[in-house]
Amino acid sequence: MQMKDFKNRNVGQQNYITVQEDNYPKTNGEVFKQVVKRSLKGELFTGLKITFNMMKEALFKGQMHTVQYPAEKLPIGPRYRAVHKLLALLESGENRCIGCGLCEKICISNCIKMDTKIDENSRKEVLEYTINLGRCIFCGYCAEVCPELAIVHGSEYENASEQRAHFGLKEDFLTPLDKLHLQKEYEGFGSVSPDADEKIKKTPLQY
Repeated sequence: MQMKDFKNRNVGQQNYITVQEDNYPKTNGEVFKQVVKRSLKGELFTGLKITFNMMKEALFKGQMHTVQYPAEKLPIGPRYRAVHKLLALLESGENRCIGCGLCEKICISNCIKMDTKIDENSRKEVLEYTINLGRCIFCGYCAEVCPELAIVHGSEYENASEQRAHFGLKEDFLTPLDKLHLQKEYEGFGSVSPDADEKIKKTPLQY
């Protein structure tokens, strides 16, 4: 087709093939011949070969290509934004949050609520920290703005719940003391360096 034929918008002058009704198979024998002709092509056997190879690897070599969910779960990328986690200090186990309120101010869905007070040492203490997971859009702004790297997004991606308006309290997100050694650190301001064990000297200081 030349350019002048391509620019011609009159489709009646093009060489289109009209499919007639009499081209379709009418008898059962013609239908069977058409099915056999389309089935006995190389593409069919190529696909069957790949399927049988994967089946052989799964049955005899133990190389399973499927995941038995929920007993098995695929690994999540390090930048995946799932349910929040509040990290704790490695020395004392206390929460890293200093109650600055930046996460509450920057939250575009207005789902973070924080209640603080000034303690006897003139330091701000976080009394209550709640996140409405029903409103949260998991944008990650709260984790980006946190100066102490206290709030991050974990890898728990199963967010289903029977209650529409449910809240996540600070105790639900905070790392338990018995699992403090399993706490995953994230890169950023305030994170622990790889040689932290050599640099940090354990002291009886309380945070």
